[in-house]
Amino acid sequence: MVKRLLVGVVIVLALLVAVLAANTLRKGSRQLDVPLVAAVAVDEAAVANRLGEAVRLRTISSREDSNLNADQFRHLHDLLQTRFPKTHAALKREVVGDLSLLYTWEGSDPRAAPILLLAHQDVVPVAPGTDGDWQIAPFSGESKDGYVWGRGSWDDKGNLMSQMEAVEMLVASGFKPQRTVYLAFGADEEVSGARGAAKIAALLKERKVHLDFVIDEGLLILDGILPGLIKPAALIGIAEKGYLSVVLKMSATPGHSSMPPKKGTSAIAMMSAALKRLDDEQLPGGIRGVGGEMFDTIAPEMSGFSRVALSNLWLFGPVVSKQLESAASTNAMLRTTTALTIINAGNKENVLPGRAEATVNFRILPGDTKEQVMDHMRKQVTHAVGSDQFELFALPGAVDASKVAPTDSAQYKLLNKTIREVFPGTLVAPGLMVGATDSIHYGDISDHIFKFSPVRANAEDLKRFHGTNERLAISNYAEAIRFYHRLLSEGSKASAP
Repeated sequence: MVKRLLVGVVIVLALLVAVLAANTLRKGSRQLDVPLVAAVAVDEAAVANRLGEAVRLRTISSREDSNLNADQFRHLHDLLQTRFPKTHAALKREVVGDLSLLYTWEGSDPRAAPILLLAHQDVVPVAPGTDGDWQIAPFSGESKDGYVWGRGSWDDKGNLMSQMEAVEMLVASGFKPQRTVYLAFGADEEVSGARGAAKIAALLKERKVHLDFVIDEGLLILDGILPGLIKPAALIGIAEKGYLSVVLKMSATPGHSSMPPKKGTSAIAMMSAALKRLDDEQLPGGIRGVGGEMFDTIAPEMSGFSRVALSNLWLFGPVVSKQLESAASTNAMLRTTTALTIINAGNKENVLPGRAEATVNFRILPGDTKEQVMDHMRKQVTHAVGSDQFELFALPGAVDASKVAPTDSAQYKLLNKTIREVFPGTLVAPGLMVGATDSIHYGDISDHIFKFSPVRANAEDLKRFHGTNERLAISNYAEAIRFYHRLLSEGSKASAP
C-alpha cells in the first residue's frame, strides 16, 4: 500500500515537472529580430555642453504661481532658438499658455496622421538644505567624469534637448518628413500640466488633429533591477496610472487634556484608527492587465526559477505576487496604491483638538476608477471608527488611469524596433507608468500613447530621480539623440507605422 502510494506521488511529481517544463519551454522569446543599424555620428562634447546650458537655467515650476521663474523659462526659449537655428527656420513655433512651446514640422503628405514627441521644460526644486549633499552643484550643468550633472539633466531636459538635437541634425541633412511632426514642451509638468500640456492638447483637438502616436517621458532601460534578468530591459509604458487625493476630516468634542474622553473617541484617535485601516487594507492587487503582459513578455528571457515561476503563474502566482508586493516599485504595478501623505491635528500640547484632517493619495490602476476608490475608502474608514460621522472629499486634479495602448499595433512595433536598433541586445517589454506625465492630457487625440525615456538606469541611478546628484551619462545622452533621430526618420514616413 505504502509502495503504491509512493509510486503515485512520484508519478504526480513527474507529471508536474513535465507540465512546468513544457509551459516554460513553450513560451518562446517575443523579442524582435532587427538588423544592425549604423550609429549616427554625435559630437558628444558639443551636445553635452548644450545640455549643460539648459540645466543651468532654474526652470522650477509652481502650482500656485504661474509666473514663478518665468524669466528662466524665457531664457530657455532663447537658448533653444540660438542653439538650434535650422530647427527654428524649418518648424513653426508657437507659445501656448505663456511659457509652453509647440513646434510644427509640416509633413509632405497631408493625408498621413501626424506624430507627437513630448518633453517638459520645468524641473522639481532641490530639497531645502541638501545643496551641500550634491557632488556637483545642482544647477551647474557641469560635464565631469562622463556625466552631465544637475537638476533636469535626466528629468526632463535630457529628453527635450535630445529631441531638438535630433531634429536639428535631420533638418541640416535635408530630411523632410512625410507625416507632420509636432514637438510639445510643457512648462508645468511637475505640477500637473494644466497650463501647458492640457492647453496644447486642447489646441490640437480644436484643430481636429488626431495623432498616429505620441511618445513622452516614462519608463527606462533598466539594468540589474529585475531578478533573474541578465540583459538590460527597456520597458515601454503603454498606460499610466490615475491620480486621486482624498481629504479625510474627523470631528470630536474639544477639551482639556487632563480629562480625555473615552478611549478611541478623540479626533486624533479616530483619525489614527482610520489611517491604520486604510494602510492595512489596501485595494486588491494581482499579476494581470499591463503588469501581466509585461511579465509574460520578459519570462522567456529570464533564467532559473524566475523563468519557471513566471511561465507557470497558475501554480506559482501567489509566491510571485508576494515577492513583487514586497518591493515598492513592483507593488505599484500590481494595484491601486494607497499613500498617507498629510496629517494635521492640534496646536497646543494640553488641548484636545476638535478636528483632525489627513490627505490620502491613490495612484489608480487601469481598470479601477475614482468612484471605486472613494467607495473603498468610505467603507474602510467606517469600519475603523464604527460610524459614518466623518467627511471625505476629493481634491482637484483627480484623473482616472489612461487608456492602454495596444501592443499588437504597428505603432508599438515601430517603437520596439527602434529601441532594439539603437540599443542592441536590449530586451523590450510593455510596462505600466506609475507616475504622472503630460501625455495623460492627450488621450482624446491618440490611441497610441507611449511613455518611454531612452535612459539607462540601475538601482543606484533610480535614487537620483527627483533626488540628490541627478545626472545623465554623456554616452547615454548621445544614444538618446540617436534614438529620436531614428524614430523620427522612420516614424515620419507616411507608410509607417
